[in-house]
Amino acid sequence: MVDPIPAIRANHVVLFVSDLERSVRFWTAAFAMDVVAREPSANAAFLRLRRSGNHHDLGLFGIGPSALPKVSGSIGMYHIAWQVDMIEDLEEARLVLVELDAYTGESSHGATKSVYGRDPDGNEFEVMWMMPREEWGAYESEAPVGPLDLSREVAVWSGVATAESVGGGVFGEAS
Repeated sequence: MVDPIPAIRANHVVLFVSDLERSVRFWTAAFAMDVVAREPSANAAFLRLRRSGNHHDLGLFGIGPSALPKVSGSIGMYHIAWQVDMIEDLEEARLVLVELDAYTGESSHGATKSVYGRDPDGNEFEVMWMMPREEWGAYESEAPVGPLDLSREVAVWSGVATAESVGGGVFGEAS
């Protein structure tokens, strides 16, 4: 048996999209990402979160309007989770998603609080805030799904940074 791959975290996400420029507009508006590179021969754009240490956090490959739409609940990636530092950021994320007509719901998973959205191609994503680790308690080994009372959570956690506040890339620390 071979040893497992010693990965330390996931680094970026790549999505196939039907309309590259529409997707670039959506992701830059939703997350204030910067386009850091383009590959015209591949009809691709690479975007980075403003506080990221990654080369890119999101790759978008335009495959054209005849592409089959994503079918929710089918085989493939379910969603991406983007972490925010402060619970107030989650409250703001909900407002942004509503404004972009991309908001699809919210929930509490115990140690994490989340709002959900969908990009123009139906790719689902989560914006989540994580409680300080010392507050996880039973949630260390549980991942419940329940209703989110975001106003209450903001009142309780206002000004508290997330458990792993890294300011780094999509899934890890900045270099």
